[in-house]
Amino acid sequence: MAREITTLQEMLDRIGDSADDAGRVSLGKIVESVGNRSFGPLLLMVGIIAASPLSGMPGVPTATGVLILLIAGQLFFRRDHFWLPKWLLRRSLAQDKVTKAIRWLRPLARFIDRWLRPRLPALIRGGSIYLISFICGSIAIVMPMMELVPFSAHGAGVALSAFGLALISRDGLLALIAFAVTAVSFGLVIYQFS
Repeated sequence: MAREITTLQEMLDRIGDSADDAGRVSLGKIVESVGNRSFGPLLLMVGIIAASPLSGMPGVPTATGVLILLIAGQLFFRRDHFWLPKWLLRRSLAQDKVTKAIRWLRPLARFIDRWLRPRLPALIRGGSIYLISFICGSIAIVMPMMELVPFSAHGAGVALSAFGLALISRDGLLALIAFAVTAVSFGLVIYQFS
């Protein structure tokens, strides 16, 4: 059984090594490589998509919301491992594209890893996991509305990425920051629709 991922650089290494014999990297292989019990890396990956310029494209926040809901729901019910539909697990990219993305992300991962460390453990253990999964599920439900509010999906993506990083590194302070970013993102949506 593979050791649990504790840094972003470890996650990138595993993703980089997950190509099949045909030179393709499928979502299924990525999930397998980061560990199907590792909800943090999966939440981080979806959060990065939501925080990226891709979330400005119509439909992307809604699709991302569905994936977040799957992750958050399974985290909330404390499933032993993460499940995704087979058709989604078969989706793949060419290895050279994945390698290029990893090369681009590696300096950022090194920088972020320097700041993360286990602290405030009560915020990422026990009952706090239920709160984190509930907040992430709430973000997922609001994501379709965020398509109508400029930059709110980016804020939600930052919050999701922070929750994922907090779970990976056992950093409760980062979870606290993620709660604050979520509150600001929700505030923007509420203000826009009031």
